[in-house]
Amino acid sequence: MPLPFRDRSDAGRQLARKLTQYRGNPSIVVLALPRGGVPVAFEVAEALEAPLDVFLVRKLGMPGREELAIGAIASGGVRVLNQDVLYMSGIDKQGIDALAEREQQELERRERAYREGRGPVKIEGQIVILIDDGLATGATMLAAARAIRKFRPQKLIVAVPVSAPETCNYFRREVDEIVCAETPRPFQAVGLWYEDFTQTTDDEVHDLLAVLPAAECIRDYEWPTRGENA
Repeated sequence: MPLPFRDRSDAGRQLARKLTQYRGNPSIVVLALPRGGVPVAFEVAEALEAPLDVFLVRKLGMPGREELAIGAIASGGVRVLNQDVLYMSGIDKQGIDALAEREQQELERRERAYREGRGPVKIEGQIVILIDDGLATGATMLAAARAIRKFRPQKLIVAVPVSAPETCNYFRREVDEIVCAETPRPFQAVGLWYEDFTQTTDDEVHDLLAVLPAAECIRDYEWPTRGENA
């Protein structure tokens, strides 16, 4: 039985067909979670005649149990904390600041590599379509969605080619609209639903972003110093 998607570009074209009602809307901004979300989002943005940009998120993992997210930092100097996990961890503000400082370095590196020093995209009042190549637990997407909420978008839509059914259902509580093109059961892992799930490189992200018009960015933006978050 053939898999639903040949590669991320094919997945993006299929996902775009689920979003045709937004084609040509001047308020649309398509944001991708790098790296894997960018080839998917590129096809969606092209089909919808919308600008494309990235929204970066770096997880703040619990020391010794890095897979467990205390929170995350995101583009634009936003910090989101998982209060339940934070309470269990016993980490104080100084410890959180130290974690955030380390991740901020990588976030800034990627911001500059992908977006060539441009400030964060203007989100307030826009209809944001936030895209990744799939949702398993959805932890990274959840952090991104909550961070984007802080910028007061007109509407927030999460769209993915494939998702675990329960994760897709969960996001109905978190965002204005969730679009999951495929929700196979059993799910297991995102990559199992692609014929080619080769890792996307930094250079590929940069090159794809350079093709389509960039979204409007915040003017006169000053990059936060490491560890300085909203």
